[in-house]
Amino acid sequence: MSAKPLKILVIGGSAAGPKAAAKARRLDEHASITIIQKEADLSMASCGYPYYVGGVFDDRNQLICTPAGIVRDPNFFEKAKGIEALVQTEAIAIDRAARTVTCKHLPSGETRTLAYDKLVIATGATPLRPPVPGIELEGIHHLQSLGDADALRKIRDERQVRHAVIVGGGLIGFEVCEALRLADIRTTVVEKTDRILPFLDPDLAKLVENYVRTHGADIITGNGVAAFLGEGGQLTAVKLENGTELPCELAVVAIGVRPNIALAQAAGLKIGGQGGIKVDEFMQTSDPDIYAAGDCVECTSLITGDKVRAPYGDLANLQGRVIGQNLINPGSATFPGITQTGICKIFDYGVGFTGLSASEARQRGMTDIETATVSGLDIPGYMKGQLLISKMIADRKSGRVLGFQCIGPGDVSKRVATVAMAIRGKLTIEDLGNADLPYAPPYSLALDHVIVSAHVLENKVLGRLKGLSVSEVKERVDAGADCFIIDSRTPQEFEEERLGIGEHLIPQGALRGRLAELPRDKDAEIILYCKISLRGYECAAILEGHGWRNVKVMEGGVVAWPYPREK
Repeated sequence: MSAKPLKILVIGGSAAGPKAAAKARRLDEHASITIIQKEADLSMASCGYPYYVGGVFDDRNQLICTPAGIVRDPNFFEKAKGIEALVQTEAIAIDRAARTVTCKHLPSGETRTLAYDKLVIATGATPLRPPVPGIELEGIHHLQSLGDADALRKIRDERQVRHAVIVGGGLIGFEVCEALRLADIRTTVVEKTDRILPFLDPDLAKLVENYVRTHGADIITGNGVAAFLGEGGQLTAVKLENGTELPCELAVVAIGVRPNIALAQAAGLKIGGQGGIKVDEFMQTSDPDIYAAGDCVECTSLITGDKVRAPYGDLANLQGRVIGQNLINPGSATFPGITQTGICKIFDYGVGFTGLSASEARQRGMTDIETATVSGLDIPGYMKGQLLISKMIADRKSGRVLGFQCIGPGDVSKRVATVAMAIRGKLTIEDLGNADLPYAPPYSLALDHVIVSAHVLENKVLGRLKGLSVSEVKERVDAGADCFIIDSRTPQEFEEERLGIGEHLIPQGALRGRLAELPRDKDAEIILYCKISLRGYECAAILEGHGWRNVKVMEGGVVAWPYPREK
């Protein structure tokens, strides 16, 4: 007599849940698999919402389609996957002793109880809402669900809203900012902390802020929302903590998400210190018959070993796959952890990151780190290369790569992906500096931007290069420090664009003949730079060869300078 088919229940039908169900089905044709989904839609491509809102594509069904263009509705899951999908159905209670889930069909109010042998919790997360007056006014939106995307797309298409405020300067906030600007809606981003995009260090974040402003958006940092103002129940303005009022007809709140753990918590499952469901490397909860994945769980950082929350769609899919395999073959797959890698498109800029920023590393007590900021093209100029500005972080003692940030119109994704795998593999800057990466002019420079970044960082660690960040140079200038600053570009470049920080124009080719113009004190601090500071580095070597001992290079050069300029 054949074994009784395994009963699998999956709570959540967005990313992790359907992935777990589909993987389990591929491994066991006879298992009984049911998905319980609160929303009306299934397996939504939520990361595509901002681009639907912005009009990059018009067919809403593309957000819930297979690569072959088939809508992933309950009929698709039943016919193609042999999986029952109960939509508009909310799981309201888990009875671990009885191994049952009670759920409620929302349109009818009817409840039913389903039995399980194995249970998957993929309940996702809920957008945070600031606890301020007026939060319930009409005109305040999030971008979490497909319904949210529909509502914002309708606003965009109707062209009635002229002013919008985005609360939160993170990834979602700026993706929505782009979408609204594409509809010619005047948009202001309000960020409570002192900088946007907190995964970036301040220098790079400021460069992105400057870039966004060139596309007509305003950005306010260091100022939170005190209240939403309205008339007749409709939003009319956002009042900031400093008293400023921003007139608007639309506000999009994007200040983060909270894991949906109430169901798991009520069932007595363990919750971690970061507020997510606690799982092991098999994605197993404190109950061996219950697994969890996606935005509702905590992950392990592969860099620090700490527990972190990482609400990203790609990770949800990876975790769901691990669960699907373990449902059928327990203990056969693991999800060891994450490097916290992400990227977003902001107009024509890519903004990517992996691992730790220098700020985060220091906050975690990692004081013995070194960083290097590098500017350069992604491919040769004759192939119409585009600018990249990046920052790499490594442990000084071991040389292990800890983090990387990259911004610009060039191919950011490739560089971040490369370093993400280096971090995962615990590679050092020496390893990365000797990496055998694919090279051809349409795709890369002979020495890729990542390799050059590793070389610069290695030079700093070994003392071959004394570098200063743009912020360190700015601090010296503002403090009136006694330093001699040299711009080593050509007169033409200097005439077209210059910083105006008291610099002396001494082109690289003229430096050896103009040494007499430099401070006679060989211990005087001399700071050099050029457009990307390659010439600045070469000039530093010249000066050191002539006996100057305190020569430094402003990393990243003119293109990395985020502060006001003379010209």
